[in-house]
Amino acid sequence: MSQSPSTERGATSHPYRAFAIRAGLGVAVVAVLLWRYDARPIFRILSREQSAYFAAVVALYVAGQAMCAYRWQLLAAILKVRGRYPEFLAYTFLGMFTNLFVPGLLAGDAARSVYLGRRRGRMGEAIASVVADRGVGLIGLFWLAALAAIFLNFAPLPSSIITPTVAVGAITLAGFLAAPLVARMIHLMPRPLRRAGGIVAPYLHHPAALIPAIALSVLLQITLAAGQYLLAVGLGITVPLSLFILCVPIANVFASLPLTLNGLGIRESAYLVLFGMAGMRKEDAIALGLLWFAITMVGGSTGAIAFVLTPAPVAGEG
Repeated sequence: MSQSPSTERGATSHPYRAFAIRAGLGVAVVAVLLWRYDARPIFRILSREQSAYFAAVVALYVAGQAMCAYRWQLLAAILKVRGRYPEFLAYTFLGMFTNLFVPGLLAGDAARSVYLGRRRGRMGEAIASVVADRGVGLIGLFWLAALAAIFLNFAPLPSSIITPTVAVGAITLAGFLAAPLVARMIHLMPRPLRRAGGIVAPYLHHPAALIPAIALSVLLQITLAAGQYLLAVGLGITVPLSLFILCVPIANVFASLPLTLNGLGIRESAYLVLFGMAGMRKEDAIALGLLWFAITMVGGSTGAIAFVLTPAPVAGEG
């Protein structure tokens, strides 16, 4: 049935409205932080960042996205969706760029699914590979955060933070180990869950095949932590790398919630609490979070090259 013009306009405006709300919420949180802790010293701290360190961290961030492309290629191959690495790399950067400027919580993931699915004529498997890529990234994040909370809590952070972090890691580990059992119970689930479970069923049946991709996810999170450590060095902040391996994954757990644009505001608030408990000045923590947001924007903008050079997908051309 055709929609009325008003319905179509409402459907079109909805993602833009959600995008604006997320961006506005992030800006509002940052504005409160700058007002509460005085923007002037924070901006003075930001001005101290050495351009060589900033450029190095942008390069490290881009290298991390290249790692994500290889992880996605591994996951797609499990479903027999094969392609050359440069193709997955282009789609990953295209999705990264799309996430910055196109409304919708999963705009980049949708773009990746469409480009790979139409080119291979296997849209279902392409969607499943992207869903698995997102899930494996979160598993690696949760596991690293839990391990760091157990073995690197030299700060120390209070149990109110450590206990939930370890609990989330344990729950995801239990879910990973129980994946084959969950796969066998998909047909008993309500229809919406049954359809969602059917998409990722091949991964649930063989969770061991996900280990290389999960290892890449853990390595990626360590790389991101190292990048933020370099930003701190560029600011003249003297803190051990182990503190970043502890605090950054925990902060990223909160920043991964789709509440603001690229975690803006949420990450700065998490840094304020976590690094503050470890003795870092509040102004330094907020400045560090803002610098990392700038890194994600600059690094994400490099995807414009893939966005411009990658032809629009044609169904079944692969």
